[in-house]
Amino acid sequence: MLLGNLRCLWEAIATTVSILYDDLLFFIVKKMNKVAKVTIFFWIMKIIATTLGETAGDFISMSLGLGYYVAFAITFAILAILLFFQIQSDRYRPALYWTAIIATTTAGTEVSDLMDRSLGLGYALGSLILVAGLLSVLSIWYYRDRNLSVYPIMRKDAETTYWLAVVFSNSLGTAFGDFLTSNLGLSYIQGALVTASVIGVVIALHYVTKLSDILLFWLAFIFTRPFGATFGDFLTKPVKNGGLSLPREYASAIAFILLAVVLFFSVRKEKKVPHPIERSV
Repeated sequence: MLLGNLRCLWEAIATTVSILYDDLLFFIVKKMNKVAKVTIFFWIMKIIATTLGETAGDFISMSLGLGYYVAFAITFAILAILLFFQIQSDRYRPALYWTAIIATTTAGTEVSDLMDRSLGLGYALGSLILVAGLLSVLSIWYYRDRNLSVYPIMRKDAETTYWLAVVFSNSLGTAFGDFLTSNLGLSYIQGALVTASVIGVVIALHYVTKLSDILLFWLAFIFTRPFGATFGDFLTKPVKNGGLSLPREYASAIAFILLAVVLFFSVRKEKKVPHPIERSV
């Protein structure tokens, strides 16, 4: 009888401690995490942001006639300012975070165009350089932290590495998308279908294999960039080239409004999510 009571008491204490631990962990992550949780909303917004980055980048360099060097300088100056405020922020602020994501995709557009058209490196060589850069950043990240977890991120040094990886990933994705349409001669819809197929394979690998979620995350992150970029090109390029010939500022405005709407519902849903937290990847 006594042993039974002690066992019940122990189970009650263990349950209470577990609940308190979950509450504390939830509170810490909620208050100190700096980046978006990886959900279906994350990927939808990522794709829309890449479309916006493509159209906005082309608007700055082409529509305004500033050229790739000036556009590169402008977009990276804006990106640096946004990342400064993002990294200095005390917690995850959705509007600031996704504005920074848009800036990385816009900068990625300028990097790809600069490497191919101004420096004459070509998309293939440019992609290899960007792959090397991304692998270097991820290697440094793993060497320091012994993991590449992208949620939650609470330390400034980890977040800095995270954003460097994001910039390289978006630039690489842009170069790959341009390679499909410029070098392989695919139409914008065909390019989007190719990248969508790759994304589909990544999703399938997530469910049917035991491959690292971190690896699959970065693969999906890279290939959602050309998917959104080729769709952006489809909206803005001339009809004779397979596009819809929408003005870049109109296409950018449409993408921005869509992103704002999805972000609104994402934040609204997140506020309703109870603890305990779920570690995404």
